[in-house]
Amino acid sequence: MDKPWLVNYPAGVPEYVSTDQFASLAAMLEDSCKRFASKPAFSNMGLTLTFAQLEERSRAFAGYLQGELGLARGERIAIMMPNLLQYPIVLFGALRAGLTVVNTNPLYTERELEHQLNDSGATTIVIVENFAHVLADCIERTPIKNVVLTQMGDLLNYPKSLLVNFVIKHVKKLVPAYSLDATTNIRDALLRGAALGFSPVELTHDDIAFLQYTGGTTGVSKGAMLTHGNIVANVQQSAAWLDPFIDEGVEIVVTALPLYHIFALTANCMTFVRYGGHNVLITNPRDMPGFVKEISSLGFTIITGVNTLFNGLLNTPGIEHVDFSKLKVSLGGGMAVQRAVAERWQAISGCALLEAYGLTETSPAVSINPLNLKEFNASIGLPLPSTQCCVRDDAGQILGLGEVGELCVRGPQVMKGYWQRPQETRTVLDDEGWLSTGDVAQIDAKGFVRIVDRKKDMILVSGFNVYPNEIEDVIAADPGVLEVGVIGLPDPNSGERVLAVVVKKDPGITEESILAHCRENLTNYKRPRKVLFVTELPKSNVGKILRRELRDLYAEAADGEGGGAAAC
Repeated sequence: MDKPWLVNYPAGVPEYVSTDQFASLAAMLEDSCKRFASKPAFSNMGLTLTFAQLEERSRAFAGYLQGELGLARGERIAIMMPNLLQYPIVLFGALRAGLTVVNTNPLYTERELEHQLNDSGATTIVIVENFAHVLADCIERTPIKNVVLTQMGDLLNYPKSLLVNFVIKHVKKLVPAYSLDATTNIRDALLRGAALGFSPVELTHDDIAFLQYTGGTTGVSKGAMLTHGNIVANVQQSAAWLDPFIDEGVEIVVTALPLYHIFALTANCMTFVRYGGHNVLITNPRDMPGFVKEISSLGFTIITGVNTLFNGLLNTPGIEHVDFSKLKVSLGGGMAVQRAVAERWQAISGCALLEAYGLTETSPAVSINPLNLKEFNASIGLPLPSTQCCVRDDAGQILGLGEVGELCVRGPQVMKGYWQRPQETRTVLDDEGWLSTGDVAQIDAKGFVRIVDRKKDMILVSGFNVYPNEIEDVIAADPGVLEVGVIGLPDPNSGERVLAVVVKKDPGITEESILAHCRENLTNYKRPRKVLFVTELPKSNVGKILRRELRDLYAEAADGEGGGAAAC
């Protein structure tokens, strides 16, 4: 098939990448730990682990999993924690032991956790004490046999470790009461594992590295089977894109998105382990003042995030004093980057906020904008090396350049399938390896891909397709708006109508002023028929606005028939 994007690749970026350099993620880690032994690998709460220390401690944890727990290659282990130094140690220890990692959102409810543990068949879980009460409420209904507990400050140096744990538990009271039998503390596990020793496991590209669960916004959460080969390929694809612009062993990466999410897992953790980069882990990015303070004098060179994260930083006092002098790459993904946010970010940081695109099912990266672009271009960029993209109509026919249809992707980063769900796998993955993304897109003559919207979020007004992203982008450009989510609601006359749910930045902004702004920038059928003002928008764990929850929350309020308590 034609690949118009190739002529617009930055100089030095190849059409294809080789995935043979590393047989597994464990091999990639071990290579980096040898080459960058004395370099910083991960920092959190004022403590830094070098690559040599990461190798030593992940080896010890692998030894514990093998020698004491007796876990065999391919068994599943759940990790339930925010961004802490414990995460990369446990992650790489599990991978080196040949286990399949089940990344688990620490904010899961009892129902969600129970489903994921049962669906994955995980027999072991490593969990931060703050969330142990959720596990305690469902553990008897799951296959979990082994529980490794950690407190937030366990791996910090003495006496800071004691102080942090005391404050979190007794001052901030962030550890609800729980009762779990026969648990092991992470520190004890590392000591025992170091004494037992570690036996390397011969892994191949076909071994499943992760069961990475989708958000479940349209049904039961499913585990995407991501192999070592999938993630290695995506790291190599990303590295081919990055090579002309960054250097090994020197980059400082701000990692605010949770490592249990596929974006940060691959783009930050895996990719910059390969590069010998220094990941600075932000445990609680929702604390924006603390976040800004932590990065203010860091001299970071790379930052990744979602639109709401960049928007939050821009609206936090002190951002104007952050040292952006070394910043090379600002990368947005996970949701559409809004032009207003991108332009403000570039104005304050001097670095263009570029958009990338990916899915859990693609490890995740599919496309990225050239890193030498001077400004935001409202596209998700060009397909990565070794990646094919096309747009198809509802009958599955490939459409031409500029036409709008469902984006489909093929490449070595595409998942093996959904765990124990062959029928659902077949609905999205065909026999030729093409993945149907569920995103409405178009590819222009230069090969740049533009996401129009999610198929399920498209609004149909009097027969016209209306895409929430476009309307949100227009409304977000109003300086009085902090955040906005747009949804469609049933309408007896037009089929659906547009509702805008807005968080104010300027208390003086009104519904009429927003509607007037829309009248200037949108054709009639795209304009919201009503604006609701709320104090906050429902978001996923990485800050993505959840339109389904918006529909559930504000359908009645939009009709003036109750639900008004949610609005302000």
